[in-house]
Amino acid sequence: MNSILYLIPAMGVVGLIVMAIKSAWVSKQDAGDAKMQELAGYIADGAMAFLRAEWKILSYFAVIAAILLGWSGTLVEDSSWIIAIAFLIGAVLSAFAGYIGMKIATKSNVRTTQAARTSLAKALQVSFTGGSVMGIGVAGLAILGLGGLFIVFYQMFVPEGAAITGVEMKKAIEVLAGFSLGAESIALFARVGGGIYTKAADVGADLVGKVEAGIPEDDVRNPATIADNVGDNVGDVAGMGADLFGSYVATILATMVLGQGIDASGDNFNGLSPILLPMIIAGLGLIFSIVACSFVRISKETDSVQNALNIGNWSSIILTAIASYFAVKYLLPETIVHQFQSTTYTFTSTDVFIAIVIGLVVGTLMSIITEYYTAMGKRPVLSIVKQSGTGHATNIIGGLSVGMESTVLPIFVLAGGIIGSYEFAGLYGVAIAAAGMMATTAMQLAIDAFGPIADNAGGIAEMSQLPEEVRHRTDNLDAVGNTTAATGKGFAIASAALTSLALFAAFVGVAGIDAINIFKAPVLAGLFVGGMIPFIFSSLAIAAVGRAAMDMVNEVRRQFREIPGIMEYKAKPEYEKCVAISTSASIREMIAPGAIAIVAPVLVGFIFGPEVLGGLLAGVTVSGVLMGMFQSNAGGAWDNAKKSFEKGVEINGQIYYKKSEPHKASVTGDTVGDPFKDTSGPSMNILIKLTSIVALIIAPHISQKAHTPSVKNEVAKPKVETVSYTNDAQK
Repeated sequence: MNSILYLIPAMGVVGLIVMAIKSAWVSKQDAGDAKMQELAGYIADGAMAFLRAEWKILSYFAVIAAILLGWSGTLVEDSSWIIAIAFLIGAVLSAFAGYIGMKIATKSNVRTTQAARTSLAKALQVSFTGGSVMGIGVAGLAILGLGGLFIVFYQMFVPEGAAITGVEMKKAIEVLAGFSLGAESIALFARVGGGIYTKAADVGADLVGKVEAGIPEDDVRNPATIADNVGDNVGDVAGMGADLFGSYVATILATMVLGQGIDASGDNFNGLSPILLPMIIAGLGLIFSIVACSFVRISKETDSVQNALNIGNWSSIILTAIASYFAVKYLLPETIVHQFQSTTYTFTSTDVFIAIVIGLVVGTLMSIITEYYTAMGKRPVLSIVKQSGTGHATNIIGGLSVGMESTVLPIFVLAGGIIGSYEFAGLYGVAIAAAGMMATTAMQLAIDAFGPIADNAGGIAEMSQLPEEVRHRTDNLDAVGNTTAATGKGFAIASAALTSLALFAAFVGVAGIDAINIFKAPVLAGLFVGGMIPFIFSSLAIAAVGRAAMDMVNEVRRQFREIPGIMEYKAKPEYEKCVAISTSASIREMIAPGAIAIVAPVLVGFIFGPEVLGGLLAGVTVSGVLMGMFQSNAGGAWDNAKKSFEKGVEINGQIYYKKSEPHKASVTGDTVGDPFKDTSGPSMNILIKLTSIVALIIAPHISQKAHTPSVKNEVAKPKVETVSYTNDAQK
């Protein structure tokens, strides 16, 4: 076996070692006084209680799904019962990735608060190091799990001397797809469940605390404030960790599936190079993300936190791009031929490198565009601030408009990225572009996880009644965190679009269909049904937040009414009651949205066949990408419009601050946007990838040769062959 195979899990191990070192450093930092540690303890306990309840339900799902997968794997020659084991390993590692993030976040939050008593630079160091533990841990687990399993399955299913393009390798990768299915399944439930939890608490706390009682957002007197801070960890940290773990794995797997069809016998790795390349690039991205983390620092109170994060991000992207060139040249033969269905793609190793660069550029542009539409001080957010001056309704109108407008440029960037990468290296180019984009996931996730940690730190500072300068520093970090969270979601949805296209191509190949003809009524119907799925998914998720928030509002009102002395700091609210409401609601409500992504492709595929399922996948992908961008950006813009009032904003020549009428309108907009940006919107990228992975898993069972749909009154048509001419003489 090629020794380079072992380099892949080795890079994952390096990542986990660095993660452990950084985690130990965070744990050694000062956790503050007894009051701060008590509040942090409530948050940590609530987060662990939620994870235990969620894991209990998901363990039932995982066992049942594994049994069904194992049984189905015995029915076709392209799979094996071992796919069930791969599924369970993917599910466990996905859950563990979320746990790593949640555990470090609940340690970092209070330590960031204490660091903010010293300086902004120290607070950034603690919060970002906590975020980097999650980012590096998630990437390390993904590379170790995927690389290690590939080595095992390669030895099990591919005999020595077998062609890489043969059925043996195809079977090995089909079984490996179970790992991705397990990761994405858990990610969807974790993201939806965590999103419902955090927004039920947040909306309830805002409506009664800020709007009705007129107390600050994280006031210790608000019974829902602990649940709100717990929600930041289980939704924006644990949910995001599982989310990007699944995205990372799915992107690499999609590229491996397409790489398996490439005849690269001219390389030095027995033809394995197109399959190895995405895993090697992911490992290099992890290593250079670790290096780039050391560049995120500031020295003065007036330094820009956003600029410090941007320097780290740009460094990881540039270093990964440089390393990718040498990896491509070392691994791939100079000329590559990819036979996919009836199309032959011929390209060079340089073309593949250009496709990787295109992926990195697309990811960068998506982040820049998302930052523009969600950052404070930019035109979109300022327009919402201005419209808050005329009331709640115009604030909502402004936010919806910004969200819809924010889809235009990203779609052009995505379209350009797809066309560009395809022109250089065909479908493999599209897939490797997505792999290039996801290569710096460790850094992207570190930047993303930093936000909820800073948010929690501000909450603890408010509840502990620390000096105003401490809250000012944590608010600085939190405002940047809102923007980084939005850019992280834009990055994730862009990668999902490219990955889904690669998975879609892999599904077409395994299912044995040449084209998806929308002139056929069933296929067109599948396209429309697929376009509808993100809407009903969003409806269920947002309605779940609404129902849980109503319960939370009633509970907070009850405590204000029935527990005398809360407003005078003479009585302690019953925080655990609000934590229990969010926990039970999120566990109960996450089932229906999560089931849609798994059940819909199975039903359509087995009842109507692979071509109609292809139409469904196309509809889900296009509609889901647009819905994800719209909701995430609208919610982020509403949130920062509200935060703009903390420093004062000018509307029609007058300055308005918190508790003013325009600020109250902005709170309403933020409340509407909360389930958009933290529940439904970020779940879209998992939805579209999971439906594609489920389709890929069932493809051998519904392949064209095994499924011939009968269409009433259809007349047999003669086969028409298309001949390509290379010059006029042949013509």
